[in-house]
Amino acid sequence: MDTKARADEGGQGLPEPSGPALPGQVVLVLQGGGALGAYQGGVYQALHEAGIEPDWVIGTSIGAINGSIIAGNKAADRLSRLRQFWEQVARRGPFEMTSLLPGADNRLADLATVMQGIPNFFVPNPGAWFGLHAQLGVERAGFYSTDPLRETLLSLVDFPYLNQTHTRLTVGTVNVCSGQMHYFTNRDIALSLEHLMASAAFPPGFPAVRIEGEAYWDGGICSNTPLEAVLDDYPRRSSVIFTVQLWPVRGPEPQTLWDAMGRQRDIQYASRAETQLARQRQLHRLRHVIRELAQYIPEPERQSAAVKELLGWGCHTTMHVVELNAPPFGGQDLTKDIDFTASGIEARWSVGYADATRAIGLAPWRGVMDAIEGIAVHDTALAPA
Repeated sequence: MDTKARADEGGQGLPEPSGPALPGQVVLVLQGGGALGAYQGGVYQALHEAGIEPDWVIGTSIGAINGSIIAGNKAADRLSRLRQFWEQVARRGPFEMTSLLPGADNRLADLATVMQGIPNFFVPNPGAWFGLHAQLGVERAGFYSTDPLRETLLSLVDFPYLNQTHTRLTVGTVNVCSGQMHYFTNRDIALSLEHLMASAAFPPGFPAVRIEGEAYWDGGICSNTPLEAVLDDYPRRSSVIFTVQLWPVRGPEPQTLWDAMGRQRDIQYASRAETQLARQRQLHRLRHVIRELAQYIPEPERQSAAVKELLGWGCHTTMHVVELNAPPFGGQDLTKDIDFTASGIEARWSVGYADATRAIGLAPWRGVMDAIEGIAVHDTALAPA
């Protein structure tokens, strides 16, 4: 496919795709999931080493943090800065040693996180000690303070570079009062530290962040997989979309209350990604059908304003969605997203790297796509080795 000749729906020529020849812009979609986000670091490392740099990163919560470090640095610095972040938030201590009681080390680490927070990320909020009904105000109503994260991001994200939009960054938030999802993107405004902090403000652990008078929380409580924002974007552009999902949609039947609580969280934070994709495939098919119908309309009629407006709903763009699904790790349960142990972070990073390396090797975007469909979904974990 000749990407040089391709034009977007607005009639503007597209830039060359990043790295190897890809049929359109490269988009990286990053879910929220706390410590599980180390998997995303491994995915980015594999892309980086393959010469595939994203043209657009869209993320929520930890995905917004990882995404800001990627988009907010020159390509040569991104991987080292991303590594630096995960090293700074890693918890090291006696629970990194092999325990005589299986699982005891993880329990100690989880307890330390709950009681002490995570270095360079969050610390307990003394105001919360006054009880659940204490009038703290929306910007203090959280069990923890994320002030350490502010300093960490200021040291790792080059905001002037970020807002030169070498790479587009979009972060997902939800308006506390209206309950509406809101995406902030450096294509439209200059992103600040407040926008990143708002996307990571997951309640009730973390308090809301105020932007231009409005209070915002982590968009993950509304849509943890911001894929729809990519597929609804306008003008539409052909894309290869790497969607990195941290929470499994499918899982076994729970046998205990603890298992049931963990499974409920998996389903909740997977955020209907499959449903969104099914809807978007229907919409994109309709757009392609409209495009095909144009050839059956006589040329004089096609030039009328009314027909042009109707045909404007059609498009020729193609979307390859490459799904990278973090697998369950041995011993993981309800508290897996607060496992910031150095060993846990390294394990997730390594698996993300291996999964993305395999996906890049398979290069499913090279396959022939049905001209009517428009969206192809590739779960590389199901592909033959």
